[in-house]
Amino acid sequence: MAKSGKKSDAGKGAAAPRPFGGVRRATSYDVAKLAGVSQSAVSRCFAPGGSIAPATREKVMKAATELGYRPNALAQALITRRTNLVAVFISRLTNLHYPEVLAELSRQLTDRDIRVLLFALTAESEIDLLLEQVWRHDVDGIISAARLDDEQIAGIRRHGIPIVLYNRTAGEHLTPSVWCDSAAGERDLVDRLLAAGHRRFAVVAGPQDSAVGEERRLATLARLAEAGIHDVPVTRGDFSYASGREAVATLAGAATPPDAVVCVSDVMAIGAIDGCRFDLGLKVPEDVSVVGFDGSEPAGWMSYQVTSIRQPVRRMTAAAVEMLLERIEDPTLPAERRSFVGAFVPGQSARL
Repeated sequence: MAKSGKKSDAGKGAAAPRPFGGVRRATSYDVAKLAGVSQSAVSRCFAPGGSIAPATREKVMKAATELGYRPNALAQALITRRTNLVAVFISRLTNLHYPEVLAELSRQLTDRDIRVLLFALTAESEIDLLLEQVWRHDVDGIISAARLDDEQIAGIRRHGIPIVLYNRTAGEHLTPSVWCDSAAGERDLVDRLLAAGHRRFAVVAGPQDSAVGEERRLATLARLAEAGIHDVPVTRGDFSYASGREAVATLAGAATPPDAVVCVSDVMAIGAIDGCRFDLGLKVPEDVSVVGFDGSEPAGWMSYQVTSIRQPVRRMTAAAVEMLLERIEDPTLPAERRSFVGAFVPGQSARL
């Protein structure tokens, strides 16, 4: 029988079966063999910051593309002792009514090839129930947009996990944190309302276990007390539109109806505006001024244009991610706190 003039490819670095061939996935050994380099060169090529000559990198990437090779995250974790996994704690209400926070955190981490393990809390008091799950996932770090007490922070440190608090600060423990100075923002809003002649105030606060909401409530009441205005009625909501609308209905029953309503979130301010307009027959801002806080997107809609304080979310999230990654690289770095000042948004919901 005549033999074909073509030489066999067997044993000459033929490509491994493709992933969809039903045999097996390509490995780093297959890539190294096809590229004519060592396995360690392949590992360095796919390792963040790995040192490898440009010509070698080009050969490795060409072979990897041909074979459909992608590095195995679990295998890399065994080598680097990192999972490239960061836990993010965020309350359900924060995520529901201010989704920019989670979106920016996720984007900042994903851009650095880090996966997000999300823990969404119905209430900030649920942290203890979730920490055991965090230990099992062996995360590299934690960003918490929910309140943690000193004991919880101490437990995280005992596990050797770096943590950065987002829009929160810790009490006893010096903990890296990034936050918007809500107290300064509320004082700014109250000062502007006072200067415009408002004297009958009411506050629509958040849940008692919301650290940020409480900071805003206390700052508002403190500034009003300094101005000689006491016995300010306070109604609590849950940061939702409905609770803001219900709050003004409650406040309307007071002996002296307010001429200024300070809401600790924009969404509750939107609810309060509709409550004034449609439930009480009041004009905003002619009859009553309503202010919010956050600078969230709905607050800028033409029907509302809420007078508010806008938080610099993008800058805050970038700072939080940077601080965490620095401490994953070097756990001995001291605690650092970065404070951001919100920007006043004039809006059309208050007489100023």
